[in-house]
Amino acid sequence: METQIKLEKVNKYYGRKHALKDITMTIPTGMFGLLGRNGAGKTTLMKILATLHKANGGTVTVCGIGIENSSEIRSMTGYLPQDFSMYGNMSVYEAMDYLGTLSGLSKKERKERIPVLLERVNLQNNFKTKVKAMSGGMRRRLGIAQALLNDPKVLIVDEPTAGLDPEERVRFRNLLCEIAEERIVILSTHIVGDVEATCENIAVLDEGTLKFVGTVEELLEKASGKIYTAEVSRMELEKIKKDYIVTGMLTKGSMADVRFVAEEKPFEGAKSCEPNVEDAYLYLMNEKGGDKICLEVC
Repeated sequence: METQIKLEKVNKYYGRKHALKDITMTIPTGMFGLLGRNGAGKTTLMKILATLHKANGGTVTVCGIGIENSSEIRSMTGYLPQDFSMYGNMSVYEAMDYLGTLSGLSKKERKERIPVLLERVNLQNNFKTKVKAMSGGMRRRLGIAQALLNDPKVLIVDEPTAGLDPEERVRFRNLLCEIAEERIVILSTHIVGDVEATCENIAVLDEGTLKFVGTVEELLEKASGKIYTAEVSRMELEKIKKDYIVTGMLTKGSMADVRFVAEEKPFEGAKSCEPNVEDAYLYLMNEKGGDKICLEVC
């Protein structure tokens, strides 16, 4: 059985809103990042792949099986939604046992799999911990454990690190990378750093349109020669923020080190530098006269 997902001319409408527009791409084994602003269509696409929503046109095959065969697709898919939650009074083990029952696992299968999965997500000492007493990071790890209960070939995770502290975010990303060694893991996020740290292949959505699909290296190449750094005064900084897309900034007293996008060397003292994924993403999202978007520093 082939281990990849193929989408061809996939469209989705919500009334008059065209949420996905002719999406065509192939998702291979390993970590696949789905980038885009909030409302870009990432969650809609993931729900279609998880058979929670139906497309209004186009074709999707998951590991060689047509998306219309929802029961087969669900049997090989694990899904962690952005708003994953469980009954607060349930313990960790009770929650896993309940979800395993809903997934059709026998009592023997649940008894064998649950301890192994809880150990894999570092919750082996929290069997009796109530869900309502868990931190955000612990709940995300519980979400991953429940998504792996049926040993899926495809794991879909929607904005899994939103709201996590830096240490929990790193732990969670490392866990996803380990899992992706043996299956397709689709990571949807608007946090560029998560994709840069984990994914080899990525797609970028913008208002339902596929703006890019390829490797991280190919995305970086698009911004090659377009990223500059400069040390400027506070007064000069304000002008740069108006005229260019600022991707990074560090203030030092009355001066600031600024990193920004420019088609060619903008002024004396500006130095060309190698782009990172954040630079390349912002360059992509702002090319060809699109609405200017920035990071929080802009």
